[in-house]
Amino acid sequence: MFTDEVLDGVEFQSSWRRERSTKSHSSQTSEILTNDGDSQTVLKKHVKVQTDPEKEKKFELIDDKSEALTDFIKKVTPEICKMLDRNSRSHAFDGYKVNWEEDTVSVTCLRKLTHAPLKGELQCTRLAWNSTGSSLAVAYGRMDHQDWCKHKGSLCVWNVDLRRMNTEKADTVVDVNSCLMCIAYHPEKPSALVGGNFNGEVLLWDLNREDDSLIASSGIGDDSHREPVSEVMWLRDPNKPKKYNIVSVSNDGQILVWRVNARKGALELTEGFLLLASCLPATVGRAKAKGEGEMGVNSISYLSDDQSLFVIGSESGGVFKCSMTSTTPVPTTETLRSVPLHSPVIFAFQPHHGPVHSIECSPYHRNLFLTCGMDMSAQIYSMLESKSIISIEPSSGYLFSARWSPVRPLVFAVTTGEGKLLIYDLKSSRITPVQVIEASPKKSAVYSLEFNHKKPTLATGDADGIVLIWQLSDELSKQGAREIETLADVANSAMD
Repeated sequence: MFTDEVLDGVEFQSSWRRERSTKSHSSQTSEILTNDGDSQTVLKKHVKVQTDPEKEKKFELIDDKSEALTDFIKKVTPEICKMLDRNSRSHAFDGYKVNWEEDTVSVTCLRKLTHAPLKGELQCTRLAWNSTGSSLAVAYGRMDHQDWCKHKGSLCVWNVDLRRMNTEKADTVVDVNSCLMCIAYHPEKPSALVGGNFNGEVLLWDLNREDDSLIASSGIGDDSHREPVSEVMWLRDPNKPKKYNIVSVSNDGQILVWRVNARKGALELTEGFLLLASCLPATVGRAKAKGEGEMGVNSISYLSDDQSLFVIGSESGGVFKCSMTSTTPVPTTETLRSVPLHSPVIFAFQPHHGPVHSIECSPYHRNLFLTCGMDMSAQIYSMLESKSIISIEPSSGYLFSARWSPVRPLVFAVTTGEGKLLIYDLKSSRITPVQVIEASPKKSAVYSLEFNHKKPTLATGDADGIVLIWQLSDELSKQGAREIETLADVANSAMD
């Protein structure tokens, strides 16, 4: 009924399209003529000049034969002897050493950094230098929240090695959905940086990525923090020495260890600890403990030679020595979805009389660590003694940040609520700072301080969002003779 039929093709020309013809041509510019010539600088001459030698003047006493001088000496001698005898029994200057050498300690401001688009609405909450010392990262947020965070945080990075660095606009800017409270660069990778925000998220960025620098996040869920993240840091994986995990602490009392899963773009929880109010010494009130007994953690630092041990400073003023190997269960109904919580505390030190804002272990002595807090004091503790071995009260308001020098074992610095940067040298004095510097143009609180581990500089950031970079003198940036031995003497004083 139906058959296949093959028909011939039909062609027709377009009524509007025409073929175009093309031709090729070549051209050449005229020859450029060049000439070489020699030149020489102007002849210079050096001439020496010298001043005439100054005549030496002889020192002569005035020939006074009057009895007035004798009468004066007889009159004041008893009073002078009385005061000398009194001074010989005084202990006002015990331990004071006269410095007969010229004071060469000086700190100069190199740069003032601000990110103009923020319009001064956000504060500098934390600073971080990368592993090469060439980039400075600044976390912007607010430290004065009374309720939910309604701000948009920001991460700003400056390359300080650029000759024409724009001091009023960051080289790299990353927006965050809430206030960015803390940051920390990777110890080996210059572009990897971790941060914690007000919502309890832990975020990991690779700043070399142009499209989306965020490579992993803890998210907000059963495994995440319930309150603002107060500090983050990198910790070498004990099972894989070439890899690092991330440690975060929060005001919810949790100390969480995260493993980076770059394929899934997530941070996976591997360990969890919880600080309880019951860990405080019995002499300290526990009114600030929350809910079912957990206590906020403000700061954390690991021992340089044993990263299974760490110290923490709490919201209630407690200072604790903790262990990563602790298996003590937590008596609380607060549970995590993927890992159990343990109590890490193995020893409690004499607490501060207010929240501990900063804590750091000495890079040169395994038993010493430094703290500061809202009680306006900085304390140096020994792991072998419950009480602090050195207590300093600068009378400059609250103390927000304390850091050991990475070069000088006896030098550390603290920042104050009155806008000051105080640098102490235990070689010179255990009470008086060698440098008192105005680190805030408007005398606002200086929240953050970080030494550059590769260069003789440090950075400070204040409540107005202003970051200052300081150049340290040779006196503060070069290690002197027997400093480590002197630091050991300071630590041993705890046992005397």
